Amino acid sequence: MNFLNKTSNPAFTSYFFGGGKTNAKTMSVTGIFIKSMLSIAIMVIISFGVWKLYRDGADIKWYSMGGMLAAIIISIVISVRQHWAHVLVPLYAIAKGFFLGSISIYAHARFPNLPYQAIGITVVTFFVMLLLYQTRIIIVTKKLRSVIITAVASIFVIYIISWILSFFGIKVFIWCTSWPAIIFNIAAAIFASLSLLLDFDYIERHKNRSPKYKEWLATWGLLVTLVWLYAEILRLMRKLAIRF
Repeated sequence: MNFLNKTSNPAFTSYFFGGGKTNAKTMSVTGIFIKSMLSIAIMVIISFGVWKLYRDGADIKWYSMGGMLAAIIISIVISVRQHWAHVLVPLYAIAKGFFLGSISIYAHARFPNLPYQAIGITVVTFFVMLLLYQTRIIIVTKKLRSVIITAVASIFVIYIISWILSFFGIKVFIWCTSWPAIIFNIAAAIFASLSLLLDFDYIERHKNRSPKYKEWLATWGLLVTLVWLYAEILRLMRKLAIRF
């Protein structure tokens, strides 16, 4: 499959959705929806659990880093052990629950209700992008797909480099509250939103074709995008609140 036909989300590559129709049960939108709602519920429950621990005086400073690292490791395992997805995706949701719970608590501690606003914007963005896709107001062409993939890859490279430099005490501008940092966050949030279009497009083109168990892989892909979108929106809102 041509590179331009691949989504930026690692869970929606041809590696996971290759092959044609099978005689067995196939991937369905309903199945993906149910599994996505289950995974989101797991993240919400874990996040509230972390919130309760924080209110009880527990130290949660390692929950964010631990959740993020666990999610990365689980994602790598999912990439090479597709048939374990039904077990690994719920574990991924648990890890992301710890991560999201921690960053939300820190944001709420300084700016009350900010996480709730970020959640609301994330949900609205999801449905707006779904509407734009379903009504074909935005059509996912090869050119658009190429632009989104290139931009998303560049953003993640910047994040990885900045994360590595942080271990050496070097703070990259994207973590500051300067206007360049805010513009970077806005761009990241925009392309996180556009990534949803690629996910919708890929699911539509492969529904009723891929094996049933790959619904878990599709669910994982949506979670990756939604968590990234929420984190970008929360980070952006926090920076704006600090400046204004």
